[in-house]
Amino acid sequence: MEYIRDYAMYASIFGMFSMSWFGWAQENPRASWRKYLGIASGAALLVCLLGVYLSITNWGAPSALTDQTNFKNYLISVYVEFFLAGLGAFVLIRKKRKDYVAPWIAFIVGIHFIGLSRVFDDPSLYVLAALLVAVSIISLFVSPKLRVANSAITGIGSGVVLFAFAVLGLVRFFLT
Repeated sequence: MEYIRDYAMYASIFGMFSMSWFGWAQENPRASWRKYLGIASGAALLVCLLGVYLSITNWGAPSALTDQTNFKNYLISVYVEFFLAGLGAFVLIRKKRKDYVAPWIAFIVGIHFIGLSRVFDDPSLYVLAALLVAVSIISLFVSPKLRVANSAITGIGSGVVLFAFAVLGLVRFFLT
C-alpha cells in the first residue's frame, strides 16, 4: 500500500476502535485493571486524534478508496460486517448469552479485515484479522479462569491489537 492518507486513516480509525474496545473491557474487569484501561483508552484517543489531524491535512492525497471498485468492495465489506455482527449480537442477547457478544463482534471484525486486505492491497491486514479472531477465541477460555466478563479479555486483547495497528499506521505514515 502506498497511500499516505490511508495510513493516517488507519491511525485514526484503529485508534478510535482501540479506545472503544478498552471502554468495553470496563464492563466487568478486575477492579485493579480499571485505571490501566482508562490510561489505555486515553492513549488510543491521542493516537486517534493525531490520525484525524494527519488525515485532514492530507485529504487531497490519493487513497485506495479513490478507485470506485475498491470503494464499492469496502462498503460491501463494512455493511456485511455490521449486519452479521448485529444479527449475531441480537441472537446471543435473545438466547440470554450476552457474555458472548464481545467475542462475536471481535470475531466478525477480524474476519472483515480479510476482505479489506484486498481493498487496500495491504497484507498486514491478514495479520490484524488473525489476531482479532485469536483474541475472540482465547477470551472464551481465559475469561472464566480469571472470573471476569468475556468483554474484559476481548476488550483488552482487541484494544491492544488495534492500538498496535494504529501506531503502525502512524509509523508507516511518517516513513512514506
